[in-house]
Amino acid sequence: MKKIYQILISAQVLIIILFPTLIFGQKNVSTNLAKYMQAQVEVNNFSGTVLVTKNGSVLLKKAYGLADYEWNIKNTVDTKFQLASVTKQFTATAILLLVEKGKLSLNDHLSKFFPDYPKADSVTIHMLLSHTSGLALGFKEIAISTINVDSAYSEIKKMPYEFLPGTKTAYSNIGYYLLAKIIEKVSGEKYAVFLRKNIFEKVGMKNTGVSNNDSIISKKAKTYCRTEKGFIHNPYINWEVNIGHDGVYSTVEDLALWDNALYGTTILSTEMKKLMFTPYSSENWGYGFIINPFYNHGHQLIAHDGGFFGTMTSFNRFTDDKIFVTVLSNNESFSHIIGYGLSAIALQKEVELPYKHYQTKIDSTIYDKYVGKYGKIEILKIDGKLYYNNVEMELIPESKTKFFRADNNDRTIEFIQDKSGICNSVILTKGGVKEVVKKNIN
Repeated sequence: MKKIYQILISAQVLIIILFPTLIFGQKNVSTNLAKYMQAQVEVNNFSGTVLVTKNGSVLLKKAYGLADYEWNIKNTVDTKFQLASVTKQFTATAILLLVEKGKLSLNDHLSKFFPDYPKADSVTIHMLLSHTSGLALGFKEIAISTINVDSAYSEIKKMPYEFLPGTKTAYSNIGYYLLAKIIEKVSGEKYAVFLRKNIFEKVGMKNTGVSNNDSIISKKAKTYCRTEKGFIHNPYINWEVNIGHDGVYSTVEDLALWDNALYGTTILSTEMKKLMFTPYSSENWGYGFIINPFYNHGHQLIAHDGGFFGTMTSFNRFTDDKIFVTVLSNNESFSHIIGYGLSAIALQKEVELPYKHYQTKIDSTIYDKYVGKYGKIEILKIDGKLYYNNVEMELIPESKTKFFRADNNDRTIEFIQDKSGICNSVILTKGGVKEVVKKNIN
């Protein structure tokens, strides 16, 4: 998920480019949101639910695709989806509730709860919450194993730190897993029980809970992974250990209730919310959220995305504009990219509709003029192919000047040349939102 946030933070100067596929005239935002999502369904096979509100009024609330591919059961607006890393905000909230009750401190060290954990005297609750602990991302292999709770903890302890605690920032699932275990130790209740009693029930989130490997949950979507041969079932996930950083399921309507609750003090006091929504590093991590201005145009955004084996989610709060955008998918649709486009439409920006991208053959010698750095992006030519930042991200040509990323057709880059044929800028498109980035001058 770290890459997602690097993408989110990197937006620079938004420009309006006139294309036939642009959504024009923002008089009817709801209509434009619906058009955008219909294109996502037709072009990218989106499956899931979407909700966009402004000042509490619904601009778009709709379900698409299937909750169960084998039985051809459609998703509905009350279908429950796994939230993946959107779970982290509930873990952070639970910790802050315990802080407010005086049961722990943000300055408490990990050693107070897990004295046998390596370097536990150097890691604080604050570091775990703000991704500054140095603990590894981790968890993928453990989550899909049949390992028990004690064995999982033993395996996690063996994972090396990425850096000395408190010296840098790196997104960590292990940190939030340990926070969930701390919640259980301090409260004397299971993580799922504490969240239900202290958050979900108080907010009225009746369709929200924490997954386990036994309970039957009505109207819960199955999840599917995309492969070159089509969709397949996601692997087994061990919900006994995959908690804290993941585990919560919900609906778009319940998440809207949660968004509204965060404006008040029903759950967290003003003081605790200030702690949660303060960015603590250059990567803008708060507690369970990322905090940054959207498009660098002053639209304050408090958000979090998630992705794990078929599940892709996006949760976005524009607190100055009172806009809420959430996208939940059960077939690995790029919810964070879709949420980006929907947010731009809700903010009355121009957005290009998704379209099919087709590879074309061109003379690769022209790639030489495209090589270089554009802002934080580096374009490389290796063995006659063009790459975006690294050799794993090939750029596929759809024209002599426009390319789409191999990992996502909703991400394109177009090279702009001056009258002398020199390339001095690029147009980046993400989810239909365009920005221009000038080539760095050495």
